[in-house]
Amino acid sequence: MNKNEELINRFYTAFQQKDYNTMQNCYAENAQFNDAVFKNLSAHQVKSMWEMLLKKSTDLHVDFKNIQADEFTGSSDWIATYTFSATHNKVVNKVHANFEFAGGKIVKHTDHFDFYKWASQAFGFKGRLLGWTDFMKRKVQETAAKNLENFMKNKEEK
Repeated sequence: MNKNEELINRFYTAFQQKDYNTMQNCYAENAQFNDAVFKNLSAHQVKSMWEMLLKKSTDLHVDFKNIQADEFTGSSDWIATYTFSATHNKVVNKVHANFEFAGGKIVKHTDHFDFYKWASQAFGFKGRLLGWTDFMKRKVQETAAKNLENFMKNKEEK
């Protein structure tokens, strides 16, 4: 296992253990993150996102496999199983992650998953009905961005 494969392994092992500090330390100070819900996050935002998600989760289970990396890029597959807090629906989200590395840290992290499948599980009937629409996707993105902003603001006030 090369150093970037070890970095990905460390990241997901920390994720399994709900150790957001270790996850945060895997990112460079100029890192960027994207997925279907959280768009164009800075390093500070993505570090806060993982902390927020892990602190809110009650029954998160993470599995990962297929770690591959070279000197500059890498990828892995992971599955998150959890109860979506807004609806209390069970979600099994299958994700493919792509990474870019520099200086032994993650500088770009992009997670790919089927938003419609996720929304169908997370929101039930409403997700099956509207999960394919840009309207629903934007609404979920806006809510997630607001939740992250509020989490970061409340953390700074403490």
